[in-house]
Amino acid sequence: MAEYRQILKELRQAFPQPVSNQVHDSYVVFSFMRALDQVDAMKSASPLLGGPVELDYAAARRTRMPDDSSTLEEVNKQLVEHLAGMFIWGHPRSQINVVPAPTIPSIVGGLLPSIYNPNLCSDESSRHVAVAEIEVTAATADLVGYDPDRAGGIFTFGGTGTLLYAAKIGLEKACPGSGKTGQREPAVIVCSERAHYACRTVANWLGIGEDNVIQVPASANNELRPCLLESMCRDALKEGKKIAMIVATMGTTDAFGLDDLEAIRTIRDDLVDEFSLDYVPHIHADAVIGWAWSVFNDYDFEENRLEFRNRTVRALAGTARRIRHLGLSDSLGIDFHKTGFTPYVSSMFLTQTEEDYKLIARGDSTMPYLFQSGDYHPAKYTLETTRSGSGPMAALANLLLFGKDGLRSILGHLVSMAEVLREHLEAHASTSVLNNENFGPVTLFRVYPDGVDTFSEPEREQADPTYRERLLAHNDYNRRIYDLVHEDALRGEGVVISLTDCYRETDYGEPVVALKSYIMTPFSDEKYVDAVLESIWKARRAIAEQEIASQ
Repeated sequence: MAEYRQILKELRQAFPQPVSNQVHDSYVVFSFMRALDQVDAMKSASPLLGGPVELDYAAARRTRMPDDSSTLEEVNKQLVEHLAGMFIWGHPRSQINVVPAPTIPSIVGGLLPSIYNPNLCSDESSRHVAVAEIEVTAATADLVGYDPDRAGGIFTFGGTGTLLYAAKIGLEKACPGSGKTGQREPAVIVCSERAHYACRTVANWLGIGEDNVIQVPASANNELRPCLLESMCRDALKEGKKIAMIVATMGTTDAFGLDDLEAIRTIRDDLVDEFSLDYVPHIHADAVIGWAWSVFNDYDFEENRLEFRNRTVRALAGTARRIRHLGLSDSLGIDFHKTGFTPYVSSMFLTQTEEDYKLIARGDSTMPYLFQSGDYHPAKYTLETTRSGSGPMAALANLLLFGKDGLRSILGHLVSMAEVLREHLEAHASTSVLNNENFGPVTLFRVYPDGVDTFSEPEREQADPTYRERLLAHNDYNRRIYDLVHEDALRGEGVVISLTDCYRETDYGEPVVALKSYIMTPFSDEKYVDAVLESIWKARRAIAEQEIASQ
């Protein structure tokens, strides 16, 4: 037998067989199970997989493709080793940003397309997996207040992708033909100063320009100020600029601030009439985090049949009062891989009407080798030609798994644990909660040295320029607290929390540093909330000892 044929024969064993073969099928399953066993052996009471790991990027750069083939077993072993030192997001001591623990069905939903490789370019190449995308679109449209019969949805590469689609459609509405002839009129994107930085990324990549992102000041509770939105939009229109998109942030990444979408819609409509615009500025709700609270749109908080604690009911109702207006937007960004508990990446761009996709569609003649059969061809208007079926399959899995009550219960529990943390932080003289009026699972707080009046200090730091030096000193103090807590976390000790270098700016233009707990695991419990405080007190003691030693 020729040498290449022997190699090919061996490599064929590394592929799932195209025709049922019980022996080989068992080998495929065993390979998965063996890898999972190796990962499971890395688990402990620590929030890390395996022990602490030093990341050697210099060694990684010396990697080269080997001449000889390897075995499936050896490759799997090396892949598993790359998970060593990884934080386990489902661990109750992991409270970092907005990273969820995926459910088992959503993992299966992502795995199955990985085996058979459907491409959502068209139903030619994805068959019934394409139906999953439409099923998720219809179910989610109904949930947020869109008409499922008119709405259109596509899965894309992340939250930035959803903003990119919205801005592209908005640009075509405001400046028709810009996709073909180039942008010939000045256009702007309007958003809150608390909006995700992806707004600037999108403006950059579309050629709108980062300088043409108008950032509207936010209130103390991290909501865009509608009165300033109106005046700043009016100024842009008077200057002859087109408004490509107004972004309503429905759950800011840092503080879970919620813009008043109802007021934004009213202002937009009034400006169309006032200026007799020949287009309607596109309103996009950046709800990649907040969308999930739509399950409370029809929940009776007075009855409270799921028996959430009183403080949790207030928090859930506080979010629901804004989220229930999502249906007033022209489009939505939704991350199932955040508050939908699926694996990365599962982001959906949802439009109130699928007619909007015609604005960015390509002609059939540009794609002569595609769309020879079938009825569903989203690649005629998607940025990507290749789109994995994993996103919609994972999302569908969790919509079916949770139902409204399941997602309500998980979100209610996460908010309950965040409220418990806030109660504990508020009970101590050395800590201050910064986002008290925001009701999600994220808590932003500052830690102070002994002798600081935390009842008045945060307000003075925010408003009094004579406090600049104290603010900067306390910023540095919180960074030191974070560094010590993070060092413990990398050793598998304490808790995993985040830090933001600029929760917001003071009235005199300085950033306010804050520590951040983002509770996203259903396994969280009150004892793990206490672990946050224990880690903080340990770091405070270490800093105090360092300062004594340096004197």
